[in-house]
Amino acid sequence: MDEEINPTDDKLPITDHLEELRWRIIKSLIAVGVGFVVSYAFADRIFNFLTSPLTQAMPEGSHIIYTSLPEAFFTYMKVAFFSGLIFSAPVIFYQIWKFVMPGLYENERKYVVPFVLVATFFFVVGVTFAFFVVFPVAFKFFMTYSTGNIVAFPSMREYLGFTMKFLLGFGLTFELPVVMYFLAKMGVVNAGMLRRNRKYAILVVAVVAAVLTPGPDVFSQCMLGIPLYVLYEMSIWVAQIVGKKRARAKKAEPDNPDDEPHQEAG
Repeated sequence: MDEEINPTDDKLPITDHLEELRWRIIKSLIAVGVGFVVSYAFADRIFNFLTSPLTQAMPEGSHIIYTSLPEAFFTYMKVAFFSGLIFSAPVIFYQIWKFVMPGLYENERKYVVPFVLVATFFFVVGVTFAFFVVFPVAFKFFMTYSTGNIVAFPSMREYLGFTMKFLLGFGLTFELPVVMYFLAKMGVVNAGMLRRNRKYAILVVAVVAAVLTPGPDVFSQCMLGIPLYVLYEMSIWVAQIVGKKRARAKKAEPDNPDDEPHQEAG
């Protein structure tokens, strides 16, 4: 239910904001829970899909193993949770929008559907890019260390932890334009600031690419670094559009005294 807190009240006390945040988190967790239950019925198929980039790169005679009796069971549980988290992303983004909505202008609050679609799109693009582009190249690189005497036998637990970390990392990293939109709306950043700090952005992108990419080679780091820098340039464009809208809104306020009837009441 979205009626607990009136989104038009700009002077809510901190306790009401915390209560609103609590309900948004609870609803997000319920969505993840529903996704978990549905995904668990297909956990083995989902795990086989997640391991496909690795199995295709593994040399003949290598296998994915589990080294303790309950490892496979808990791995499938984690697979279901991870899948539920991915599938519930639109609900999570919707709850984020509803939480920040009171800080937006009245004419901007109607853009909830575009926000959810755009945020989900960038998240899915990030996850897909990591899975279908970065992973195959990185795993082929790792498998070059296999020799006649050294054969890879990765465990289910280690591979899933590795996969979850990087898929979520890539998905969240690709949310950069969406994050910049809100920062620009709050006046924290603007297009001029982002342009002036391009050289620092390149350095940050290089560091993030080196940390997040599974392969230590320059090629796999460039596969993340180049899209990240493109997203940064896209963020400049987004911040410029937001800045122009904010300027027009502020300019219109003193020129339209009739739009503020509460000042005439006195």
